[in-house]
Amino acid sequence: MKKILIATKNQGKVEDFKTIFKEYKIDVISLLDLEEPIDDIEETGESFAENAILKAETIAKKLNIPVLADDSGLSIDQLDGRPGVYSARYSGMERNDRKNYMKVLRELEGVADEDRTAQFTCALALVIPGKDPIVKYGTCNGHIINQPIGENGFGYDPVFMPTGFDRTMAQLSIEEKNKISHRGRAIKELAKWLETHKEVYF
Repeated sequence: MKKILIATKNQGKVEDFKTIFKEYKIDVISLLDLEEPIDDIEETGESFAENAILKAETIAKKLNIPVLADDSGLSIDQLDGRPGVYSARYSGMERNDRKNYMKVLRELEGVADEDRTAQFTCALALVIPGKDPIVKYGTCNGHIINQPIGENGFGYDPVFMPTGFDRTMAQLSIEEKNKISHRGRAIKELAKWLETHKEVYF
């Protein structure tokens, strides 16, 4: 089975990728599977795509294998697009999901439901040594509710209700989430590309 390294230590993301890449008989490994750990790569880009490419290129160069990296985050219209590329560390450098979404809830306190619109965005960068990066995108629209609900997922999922649903992202099953999530949609775009390029690139 062909392998691809997902440039993350986030087990939630790994499971998302495994579920979808299984269909294409591509085995997913992550930074958690490596014998020699790789230090966190500073995300200095000004966009999700720049950060994804930076991570993928750095690790692909180090290991000389195909690497897929994503950068994703939550953009809230009322907060002028924040937290955006700073989503993972919005409340501080320690990457605490609960602190992050509680900060968002505090900043939106008193804001009417119709003005709490938000979007999840994901940029996926596939880097194969010696080839140009491939970048695919996915988005998921919704709004921020007043309090966290749900135990599934990670990140801002407990406070994000996707458009057309009466449940938060953290209340959806992984199968439901993959159909509508920003990451799921970005992976589907990458999957379309893989259908015609995988024999060349893998």
